[in-house]
Amino acid sequence: MRHRVGLIWFQNDLRVDDHRVLSQAASECDQLICWFPVNPQWFIPNRYGMRSIGPARWLFLQESLRQLDLALRQRGNRLLITYEPPLQALAELISRGHVDVVYRSRNAGYYENQYWQLAQQRYPYLTFIEDDTHTLFDQAQLPFQLKQLPESFSKFRRLVERPDLRVAIRPPLDAPKQLPTAPLRASDWRYYDGKPMAPLLPVEQPVVQGGCEAALSHVSTYFRHRHASTYKETRNALDDWTSSTKFSPWLANGSLSVRRLNQRLHTYEREHGANDSTYWIYFELLWREYFQWYAHTHKQHLYRFQGIKAQRPTTSFYGGRLQKWCQGNTPYPIVNACMKQLNATGYMSNRGRQLVASCFVHELQLDWRYGAAYFEQQLVDYDVGANWGNWQYLAGVGADPRGHRQFDLAKQTRQYDPDGSFIERWDGAVNDGPLDHIDAADWPIKD
Repeated sequence: MRHRVGLIWFQNDLRVDDHRVLSQAASECDQLICWFPVNPQWFIPNRYGMRSIGPARWLFLQESLRQLDLALRQRGNRLLITYEPPLQALAELISRGHVDVVYRSRNAGYYENQYWQLAQQRYPYLTFIEDDTHTLFDQAQLPFQLKQLPESFSKFRRLVERPDLRVAIRPPLDAPKQLPTAPLRASDWRYYDGKPMAPLLPVEQPVVQGGCEAALSHVSTYFRHRHASTYKETRNALDDWTSSTKFSPWLANGSLSVRRLNQRLHTYEREHGANDSTYWIYFELLWREYFQWYAHTHKQHLYRFQGIKAQRPTTSFYGGRLQKWCQGNTPYPIVNACMKQLNATGYMSNRGRQLVASCFVHELQLDWRYGAAYFEQQLVDYDVGANWGNWQYLAGVGADPRGHRQFDLAKQTRQYDPDGSFIERWDGAVNDGPLDHIDAADWPIKD
């Protein structure tokens, strides 16, 4: 079907490579608006006293948007970035641009889907089109209905790991060579100029550069140095760049296609041989995949205190404990070091995330949602399904069939930081007093 003016609503798909929605829009539209809305609400403290986006992810996002804009310009278009409530900006774009079709990549976020559904209700005369670009499988390829999503990852993996399904993963598309021009000139709209939009603290030690070019460069370097062949043995390291893949920041905001990554992994296995380590990379892509569909399935229950379970946890809210955990000033040096690493860089290893989350809900007895909200604010690789789903998992209110599991922090320290170098580097041994000395009235109250 031919459309006069299309609008593509970028969210978690900040690339031109393997972007099926962008390719479809380019083939169907005479003119095309490429739009990314920056929501001012992201920078305002939420119900947990946190911001939806903190300094590290904001820097990473801006770099990603700049690279996306450059890629679009090379193909005859450009990225329009607005800084106002999304539906307000959308209304003006539809009116001034005479839009007749709106495209987007399917999104696992509950609030992002609320915006999309409201837009469809307000503009019933427009065509709305979405496709799966953020997952390995299309929703239609899953061997079950979403409402029948398995209650554990193990059951999910057994269903989707069939050889015929892995072969059926859609091959990645090359980026379109040319895009339709935009109907709006730069002078017709208040283009965002790349300057900071919100007063955020600088990032002390950013660990990755945002953007689709940086993503593909990192993938190439990672596989060229054959780190994939030893990944399973090194993946639990707390503080080493080459020990884990570090693909997650680019996967999270869609600068990197998970299908492109899967193809590159296949190529590596053909050229250098498959082993337990290369399989484990695919295993963890399936883990990510599970929590994408988990978020689609459970929607607003992703943020519920009792999670997807019927029983509420016995944890509560303690303002002093929460603040000390956030600052890395608890009685647990390994936890402190991980939190200080997170605050300085926007990064924490997967092993570290499990340890600090276990401490949060067990030793500190805190409401898990505040920990998830702090991760959302701080992590450069924040992904709604992976973050909130994994916090539910560790808190015993999600997809963990074993329930409320707890890590022995002393044992974990001996195993993963035996010489204390990680704790020393991040000054984890510092602790200046009891946990509960801060007035909880300074912090939001749990509902």
